[in-house]
Amino acid sequence: MLVQKLTFLLNNSLTIDQLKQIHTPIITNGLSQLETLLARQILLSTTRYSRHIAQYIHRILHHLQNPDASLWSFGVRFFSFHGQFNTAFSLYIQMQRLGLFPSSFALSSSLKACARIVHGVGGFSVHAQVFKYGFCGSIYVQTAVLDFYSKMGDMRTARKVFDEMPERNVVSWNSVLSGYLKSGNLEEAQRVFDEIPTKDVVSWNSMVSGYARIGNMDQAICLFERMPERNLASWNAVISGYVSCGSMELARSIFDAMPVRNNVSWITMISGYSKCGDVVSARLLFDQLNDKELLAFNAMIACYEQNSQPREAVELFNQMLEPDTNIQPDEMTLTSVISSCSQLGYLEFGLWIESYMKKHGIQLDDHLANAFIDLYAKCGNIDKAYELFRGLRKKDLVAYSAMISGFGVNGKAVDAIKLFEEMVDADIYPNLVTYKGLLTAYNHAGLVEEGYKCFDSMKDQGLLPSADHYAIMVDLLGRAGRLEEAHELIKSMPMQPHAGVWGALLLACRIHNNVDLGEIAARNCFKLQPEKTGYSSLLANIYASVERWDDAGRLRNVVEEKGLSKIPGCSWTESS
Repeated sequence: MLVQKLTFLLNNSLTIDQLKQIHTPIITNGLSQLETLLARQILLSTTRYSRHIAQYIHRILHHLQNPDASLWSFGVRFFSFHGQFNTAFSLYIQMQRLGLFPSSFALSSSLKACARIVHGVGGFSVHAQVFKYGFCGSIYVQTAVLDFYSKMGDMRTARKVFDEMPERNVVSWNSVLSGYLKSGNLEEAQRVFDEIPTKDVVSWNSMVSGYARIGNMDQAICLFERMPERNLASWNAVISGYVSCGSMELARSIFDAMPVRNNVSWITMISGYSKCGDVVSARLLFDQLNDKELLAFNAMIACYEQNSQPREAVELFNQMLEPDTNIQPDEMTLTSVISSCSQLGYLEFGLWIESYMKKHGIQLDDHLANAFIDLYAKCGNIDKAYELFRGLRKKDLVAYSAMISGFGVNGKAVDAIKLFEEMVDADIYPNLVTYKGLLTAYNHAGLVEEGYKCFDSMKDQGLLPSADHYAIMVDLLGRAGRLEEAHELIKSMPMQPHAGVWGALLLACRIHNNVDLGEIAARNCFKLQPEKTGYSSLLANIYASVERWDDAGRLRNVVEEKGLSKIPGCSWTESS
């Protein structure tokens, strides 16, 4: 009677909590034959993935007295469908060890998982088992095989599978189309697109995205306007294309014309404004977004951090943690916040983030480690920074650049140079950030000739020094007393010198009491940043050093009237 009652209940639509309640009498009454039905219902009725449900499914699968091939196949499909690709493929491997015959679901889901985690050997093995288990005639399995090879970039094999398919559907055509687009073969992709007998919205979106990715927005828009139907992905593809080209006005016109928007639309626009430095427009959009999710906060916090507004980044992070919002940050959020702490010299806040990560079980990945390396180095704890650097699983350009910069600002020129050489030996090519750190090291050590050699070598790497690199060189030459040389370097700059460049010369003129060049430098500083009274103080000190008391007094009166304001520079001491 109990078995019949429970069976009846299990054949109805139930919630997870209700299914768990039924599990109790199944266990207490030893009705193991019903566990398979229970597990199948859980897999079919679960629409949202959670770690708790995943663990529950694992326990049931591994405690079944008689493992069921159909149930395990459902399990593989469940985890693959919810993006848990490593788990999905692991379950498939366990199926094989149990000697269970996989279904078409298990094979296609395993191939999908291997494609997503770029597990070539695993995908080849599953493909071999497609032959072994006789699924060569299944359009769904063959499409999964085709999609695997397309995503792996092996278009020769993908095309061979496609050409040998006895039957094709639009998903098969889209898979081979996507493969050509991913490999950059737009000509062949266009040919395939033209041959598709019945195109769906995915076919059109793929081509629109393909042209948008290479910056051919005229062709992308032409296709977009010809589309028989559009979905959110269609509109977002065009917005993304314009954002990538830096055409924010056109991106905004498409955004404003959208009948419906999703978070991707808003985040793409916020990130686009961030890239072109329009923080105000980014924040206006962020404030208009009603349902702010984690990714929206990440985009806006990153916008502040990348545009030298670290205080605003930290403030928004704090708002995110407030009870009314209560959104838990992820690794991306914390990386941006730690980088903001580096800009501000907020070591204590960085340490608080470390404790927050431990409390909430957030693992230290390489991106977070790089951010912490930068924070510790800039706050003077170079040993801790180097310890983290040495512990990295993969030392890439970002990691080396952060550590070289850390050595640079801490006056460890020898260590910075040694690490730079290690990086080059590892066939990792330096970028502008790397050279900025290395030049800073030479500057702190007062190594003028070595600094010049380093500066000139940037062109050998195909890199054009930025105004910041020139500012470091001006500072290096100026501190060494080579003021005329520093001035000539400024005049030779291919871009407009910013206040940091002229400020470096002004500081050097103060050190060496050079009035003529000091006046030239100050005049340019006043023009670029008239609100900064620190320049007036420096020039006043230069006048005082040569007993031009009237000029010195006049400038000091200006400072007193306006109030003291620091000149641009870097301070790694904590401020509140």
